[in-house]
Amino acid sequence: MLAKEVRRRYDKRNGILGYRQMRTQLNRKLNKQYNKKRYFRIMRALRLQAVIRKKPPRYVKTTAIHVAKNKKNCHCNAPAPNVKWSTDVIELRYETGRKAYLGAIIDVYDNSIVSWILSHSNNNKLLIDTLKKAHAHNPGLSPMLQSDRGFQYTSHEYARL
Repeated sequence: MLAKEVRRRYDKRNGILGYRQMRTQLNRKLNKQYNKKRYFRIMRALRLQAVIRKKPPRYVKTTAIHVAKNKKNCHCNAPAPNVKWSTDVIELRYETGRKAYLGAIIDVYDNSIVSWILSHSNNNKLLIDTLKKAHAHNPGLSPMLQSDRGFQYTSHEYARL
């Protein structure tokens, strides 16, 4: 009897119920207190398995105005030093649960570090300070700067700099 009810409920909900939700709903409907293990065994015997639904992404796409054109086109070598730089922000986790963020710029020619800054917050200030430090150490240079186009790199403040 319980197996028939499980099958009917499974088909009615298009297979999205697992044994936990099945137990909650059927125990409420039948006014019983069957264990979730019983529902698990029944569903396994009937070869019923919940369909795992994919959650929609929760990020906001940037508009085309903020995103710079991809000039590098994956040519990952540079003919000379200070022609192409690459930048990214890396999250570092401590054992205490705290986080730090490392903003770095490297020269694509020889992978040397041009500039880096460590911060406790991942924001535009970290990126701006890293870029200003690189420019201060290399005045007069204007190399092509490549990034992964993350949220920091699509800000108006970064584009103006």
